[in-house]
Amino acid sequence: MIRGRTLDAFLTDLAARRPAPGGGATAAVHAAQAAALVGMVARYSDGARFAEHAEEIARIVAASDRLWAESLRLAEADAAAFSAVTDAYALPRATDEEKAERTLAMAAALQEACEPPVAVIAAAAEAVALAERVLPIGNRNVVTDVAAAAEAARAAATTARVNVEINLGGIRDPRAREEFREAARAVDPVVERAEKVTAAVREAIAV
Repeated sequence: MIRGRTLDAFLTDLAARRPAPGGGATAAVHAAQAAALVGMVARYSDGARFAEHAEEIARIVAASDRLWAESLRLAEADAAAFSAVTDAYALPRATDEEKAERTLAMAAALQEACEPPVAVIAAAAEAVALAERVLPIGNRNVVTDVAAAAEAARAAATTARVNVEINLGGIRDPRAREEFREAARAVDPVVERAEKVTAAVREAIAV
């Protein structure tokens, strides 16, 4: 479990010589951090000064809260999926029949293991979109946190991508493999959008 644990406990698990949590769960936590940062900026963007955008700010708050909770769920799903992969690798392979069963089990586990990082890529894209929405209307005093959100989302997307790509070779279903490749290809536009958000923030705070 990741939700409800202290940060110290999560990092202790992450540093341990255990297969999960690992990079995939970390990608999901990055997405959760991105969403939470957007939510914080939105919550600082209330009151009379921001009355014109009150409805949009409320929508951003609701979306960001949902997204960080969903991203933490994905962190746990990724850890569970990767544990299933290690279990498949540990299956016996003394006979041809055992080898065949192990190969099938590994392919199925690897396909399942791609699902959480694919969802994290989508979550990262949504986090960047929320950052783009809050940037022009949010409180200027916390504008750097919009950049922090964009950078966390970028880390989520690029980390999730490599966790998809490493599993592709073992997936036997060509349709699933192509769907996962397509999801990985969607990362570059997310990165470009995140970079634009950060560049806009840096321009706004330049002295």
